[in-house]
Order: sequence, then C-alpha cells, then structure tokens
Amino acid sequence: MSFIAVDIGATKIRVASGNREGIEEKITETTDRMNGPEGVPLQITRMIRELVDQPEAVGVGSIGPIDLETGMITNTPNYPFNEIPVVKPLKQEFKVPVKIVNDCTAGVLGEHVYGAGKGIYNLFYVTLSTGLGGGAMVDGHLLVGKDGNAVEVGHLTIYPDSEIMCGCGAPGHWEAYSSGKNIPRFAQMLLRSKKWHNSLLAVLCGGDAKAITTETIFDAAKQGDEAALWIVDEIGKINAVGVADIVNAYDPELITIGGSVALNNPDLILTPIQRYVAGHVINRLPEIMITPLGGDIVLYGALALALDAE
Repeated sequence: MSFIAVDIGATKIRVASGNREGIEEKITETTDRMNGPEGVPLQITRMIRELVDQPEAVGVGSIGPIDLETGMITNTPNYPFNEIPVVKPLKQEFKVPVKIVNDCTAGVLGEHVYGAGKGIYNLFYVTLSTGLGGGAMVDGHLLVGKDGNAVEVGHLTIYPDSEIMCGCGAPGHWEAYSSGKNIPRFAQMLLRSKKWHNSLLAVLCGGDAKAITTETIFDAAKQGDEAALWIVDEIGKINAVGVADIVNAYDPELITIGGSVALNNPDLILTPIQRYVAGHVINRLPEIMITPLGGDIVLYGALALALDAE
C-alpha cells in the first residue's frame, strides 16, 4: 500500500510515496508558475503518477493561506496568482481521500510522529524559507483554525511603523525581515548606516547593495566578514522576538526550526535566537533546535496526514 505526501512550496513542489514506516521515494520540481492556477494540480498529478499508479490516500502540506472548505490555496503573497485548486482535482483524478493543511501544520505533525517531537504534546515548528510560517500542537491538538490558517506567525507584526512592507501588504511583519525572499531588502536598509564597501560582502555583490542576496550574506558571514555577521545578528534579534512571541503565546516544550534558510545556515540562525530570546519571554524557555527531519519535515507530516485520511 502506497500513500502519497505532497509539499507545496513557494518555489518547489515535492511529492513522496511512503507508508507507516516512513518515506520510500520522493521527487522535487520547481513550482509551475507558467500555466495559471490549474497548472499546480496538474503538475502534482503528474508527479504522483511518476511514483505510483494508484495511491491509497493523499496528504498535502501547502503554503498558505488555504481554505479548508474548498481545498484551495488563496491569496498567497508568494505566488503570482490566486485561488489554486488542490483537493478537488486530486480527488477527481485518483478517487481517494485527500487532506490538506498548512505546510507548517504538516511540519509540526511530522515532527510529532517521526521526529524530535515524539511523545511531546506541546510542540511548535517554524520554517525560515522563501516565506516564514509556523505550526503548533497544544496539549496534543493540532491548531488549524476556522479556515486552516491558524499560527501564521510570519505575519506577526514586529515593527508596526516599519518602512519594510510584507508581501501581504502590511508593514513590519516578521516575514518581511527574516524570510529568504526578504532578507536582502532588510540588509539593504541596514547598510545605509554602515561603512561596508571594504567588506567581503561588497566583493561578493560587486559593491552594489541591490545585488545582495540571502546566499551572499550567509556565505560572507561564514567566512567571518564583519558586515555580514552584523546583518546576521540583526536578523537574529528579529527572529528572537518572533520566537519569544511563540513561547509566550503557545508555551511549547520544544520548538524546532527548519526551512532552507535555517537548514543551510543552522548555527548562524540558531545561535542569535538562543542569545537574545530570553530577554523577551515571560514563560519558561523550551528547548530550541534545528529539526532533525531536515527538508523532508513537511513531507513526513503530509504522509502522516494521508495515513490518517485513509
């Protein structure tokens, strides 16, 4: 019996087959942005067919916002189009149960079933990737919300009067500072007040702040560049505030962090959070760690969802 797990990201779609023992095979493709909203479910269908002829059930962890009633992705700031159907076309194609949750809700479920959260019933997962999101389990219950969009921590407001606008259109959201898509813009703002043109970071981007990428910042920081390390520390201060808000609101025993930004730069992300978070919390600090499930955490959660659906 093969179950299918789907991870719909802002830049990539990942599909895996598996069973109660875990993931068996997986494939990854760049998300189709050329064929409109219907291109995404068509891409997923084709990817599933590459793995199995007929799945027993399908679980989906998707970027949000989502609409649980219609099974659609709606108004996401990270796609060029809205109202992307997911559940209905997959049900029509395979005639099996299909369940969808926010990708970070899938992530925290995956952590609980397969990862560091086994036996833990107050658990939180944060992803620092193209976007920024979170998933929560409180007293053994997944927090989902009326539409499926509970725990959108990327849209916690860090600075309400900020000049930095989030992709959703609001000012000062956590995602606007710390997601892979938005870190370069935050760095450009920071560098207005710092002499940095003799730095390694300047060499890597040709002296043009507009050419800075998330990768060049962290690459320079790993080589000890002062300007890049300062930017990373400022990002860490923002992340510490966001993590402290999670601690104060959800009181988890464990927080795990994933997503490409964190997984590619674990020490540079985790160390500043651990340095600054205590100054912002009222609740007892939980353990904070990088997820041991790596980039597969959403797939593991989607697999658990498929198994439950069946």
